[in-house]
Amino acid sequence: MIGSLRGRLTFKQAPHIVVECSGVGYEVETPMSTFLDLPDVGAELFLHTHLLVREDAQILYGFSSDEERTLFRTLLKVNRVGAKMALGVLSAMTANDFRRCVEYEDTTTLSKIPGVGKKTAERLIIEMRDRIDTVTSPQGGGTAVKVEASARSEAFDALVALGYKANEVNKLISKLDIEDKSAEEIIRQALRQAAQ
Repeated sequence: MIGSLRGRLTFKQAPHIVVECSGVGYEVETPMSTFLDLPDVGAELFLHTHLLVREDAQILYGFSSDEERTLFRTLLKVNRVGAKMALGVLSAMTANDFRRCVEYEDTTTLSKIPGVGKKTAERLIIEMRDRIDTVTSPQGGGTAVKVEASARSEAFDALVALGYKANEVNKLISKLDIEDKSAEEIIRQALRQAAQ
């Protein structure tokens, strides 16, 4: 098993890169979260890696943090989730944002990830619920790629803190138009909706 790579970045074209270590060039596939943080070609870098062995191929995946790799490995254990979908999840959101989606049963945000429909989002939430604590910690930083997702998450936190259950908050927010809205606006709208 190749657990990590330290070497020189010799090629990058999303999502593929080549890392040269002691004269050997390793082809590595990365999620966009890692790819966007890569240094310029020619620079040194370190990646946590996961080697996936299939009948027809051996594919090396690279991650900028151990947390990302752990989430990738955990996602692979979910029924009918392959490497492509796991990379899609990591490309769309941070590990911490994914944890919040699972905690708050936020199928709406998850189903916006390419290749993840509503049923897959529901399955991810059910199967990852017991595993998510081993993947991320509440202190983990990071913001979602979309402003809407982080505003939604903030609104979730506030409404749950007010005593609403996660599934109630989901129902409230799903009825609202939250595009380009701040967390405060989403909370106000949700509270008005709950009062009706």
